[in-house]
Amino acid sequence: MAKDMPGEPVVPLDPAWPKMSLDEATAVLTAPGARFEMDTAVIRGNVTRVWKNAPHDLGALLDLSRTHGEQLFTILDTERVSFEANYRAASAFAQTLMSFGVGKGDRVAFAMRNLPEWPMIFFAVTSIGAIAVPLNAWWTGGELAYGIQDSEAKILIVDVERYERVREHLAALPAVERLIVARAGAPIAGMMALEDMVGDPKGWAGLPDAERPRADLASDDDAAIFYTSGTTGQPKGALGTHRNLVTNILSGGFSAARSFLRRGEPVPEPTPRTTLTVIPLFHVTACSATLMGAMAAGNTLIFMRKWDAARAMEIIEREKVSVTGGVPTIAWQLIEHPDRAKYDLSSLEAIAYGGAPSAPELVKRIYEEFGALPGNGWGMTETMATVTSHGAEDYLARPTSAGPPVPVADLEIRAEDGVSVLPVGTVGELWARGPMIVKGYWNKPDATAETFVGGWVRTGDLARLDDEGFLYIVDRAKDMVLRGGENIYSSEVENALYEHPAVTDCAVIGIPHRTLGEEPAAVVHLAPGAHASEAELQDWVRARLAAFKVPVAIHFVPETLPRNANGKILKKDLKTLFADREMAA
Repeated sequence: MAKDMPGEPVVPLDPAWPKMSLDEATAVLTAPGARFEMDTAVIRGNVTRVWKNAPHDLGALLDLSRTHGEQLFTILDTERVSFEANYRAASAFAQTLMSFGVGKGDRVAFAMRNLPEWPMIFFAVTSIGAIAVPLNAWWTGGELAYGIQDSEAKILIVDVERYERVREHLAALPAVERLIVARAGAPIAGMMALEDMVGDPKGWAGLPDAERPRADLASDDDAAIFYTSGTTGQPKGALGTHRNLVTNILSGGFSAARSFLRRGEPVPEPTPRTTLTVIPLFHVTACSATLMGAMAAGNTLIFMRKWDAARAMEIIEREKVSVTGGVPTIAWQLIEHPDRAKYDLSSLEAIAYGGAPSAPELVKRIYEEFGALPGNGWGMTETMATVTSHGAEDYLARPTSAGPPVPVADLEIRAEDGVSVLPVGTVGELWARGPMIVKGYWNKPDATAETFVGGWVRTGDLARLDDEGFLYIVDRAKDMVLRGGENIYSSEVENALYEHPAVTDCAVIGIPHRTLGEEPAAVVHLAPGAHASEAELQDWVRARLAAFKVPVAIHFVPETLPRNANGKILKKDLKTLFADREMAA
């Protein structure tokens, strides 16, 4: 067993596990000639470890995806699109974009729900060297207009819902030369229909068998702008490269392979899997960590028009889904659903998530109640998803960790000066570097210089590393509650609350106090049919943590907590729930 493993595993593990140390497993998997062999590249002046066998660029990845032929790529209700059909549509649309004058470096913005058109557009744009700008489909019309204007998009593609939102702002977007609307149902005056260019997804397989247009691409060319969640101020556009995106393919594969070696088993050949993808594709978790791997491995992605736990269980049973997840709340809703026993969910092999920390209790229940292995990891928009990856027995053994960094990444915990590296086990700000770190923020040189330093990104996360390099995210620096000089890490209190059998969703925030500055308070959503009082939950936390960490107030809400598209709880919105509470003396 590893040397620094705080607490007990959430389930009993084989006493002989692990059969191989992390360093031994990494050495085997990255050896010369191995699938996960590493190389070095100079990226923006910094010598960086990279995956030697990663696709050169997103055009090459599109070509690779075609080798999966008639294997299903996307499913949405009755629409079933093969990899070959997607390739033909992406090739045709890339040709159309070039006929519109779109070339290398031009921005093409698009906003739509998870549709088969989404990945088709993304690869059509990036394969010709243009920059894809996937906009947050949850945004209002004004927010969409901001992203379009900020990215200086030349072409805008929207589904009909997003068109209705942004329509009144179009006059203020003179840089947009062409507006293309998908799934309008009927012609819209003055607008171009995507279906007139590539047809309906059901008919993509019948498009001409033509080679895609080519562009001279370098791995570190600009590929996409993903906007940050914008919890404070305006969102910033994280400018990612082809290398940033394709890095995730081998980062995810490495973690899975390492689990087999740690278990003492040979690493099997990759086989296509079916994934229920409920996270929006405009978020890097879905696009970079999920879509890129699906293109390479031939995985099938199933989309839902809207998340619904009962509908999800129907899909899992019918399509024999092997992987799902996205954010912890999705896993909780599947576990707690009163009708779960009515569905055959035995095909599930893994429930994985990122974007938000999870409670150890969730890790345990995924394993015990589904027989599936939990998976987690850490990344952010600025890292184009995966930096650490955590799964299988390692996750069961360290349920509060986000896992170790993948071999091409480095992590450091630094002091407030941003320079001094802190010792193992010490909490400080997390810094990360590797081939997944984006170039910077689009057209924001000052913010870029502040956040990206010498190949490193300063994350704003408070974290620590153990002596084997496993990462523990303690809190966002701005979410930490500072009570009379004592640091209270919200995740610690939230984990204690999650251990209570009635708690399904919760968040801890700071509320004002006249003399202490602030005190912890909690917002809690209970499982269906469960009951718990404020005093009961306070006593529960008091039995597990120091008294000053016990929430002074608990507000119960009937629905799960509000989240942005990245899965992060909107804590600033929760503070209003305590607005009527008098400031304590």
